[in-house]
Amino acid sequence: MPGPAPTPNVVKLLRGNPGKRRIGREPEPQIPESIPEPPPFLIGYAADEWWRVAGELHSLRLLTALDVMPLAAYCNAYARWRQAEEALAKMAEKDPVTHGLLIKRQDGNAGQNPLMRVANNAAADMVRFASEFGMSPAARARISASVGYEPPPGCGKFDGLLG
Repeated sequence: MPGPAPTPNVVKLLRGNPGKRRIGREPEPQIPESIPEPPPFLIGYAADEWWRVAGELHSLRLLTALDVMPLAAYCNAYARWRQAEEALAKMAEKDPVTHGLLIKRQDGNAGQNPLMRVANNAAADMVRFASEFGMSPAARARISASVGYEPPPGCGKFDGLLG
């Protein structure tokens, strides 16, 4: 289908539905009562990232049982990116001239360090997956500041606006 991907209803509601368009019906998967456990294949940095972001996504009602694997893919991309960046940093310590960005190829010429491609691809994957969950800075800027806020009973919608 041409055009941008449809925005999930939960994200539309978090943004405050700025276009005031009708919000259609969409499947509503069950939101678990507690944060789902990470899949067993997430280890190290990937598991750490799971626990760092899963709580926030769960509290925003953006993490369901169906979202476990896309979040796991994001976490794996994060782990791959971090490992590549740490390896590049170690190489940079030993190479004050190119800081590990260039390596000597078999033909004797300089070439881009393959870790640069790994880091760049993992970062691109990470950003793509993060945007699916509304975790990019642009997505956060569109989310209403009143998420999770419920006014006290009996208050009007303009109470407290001035002063």
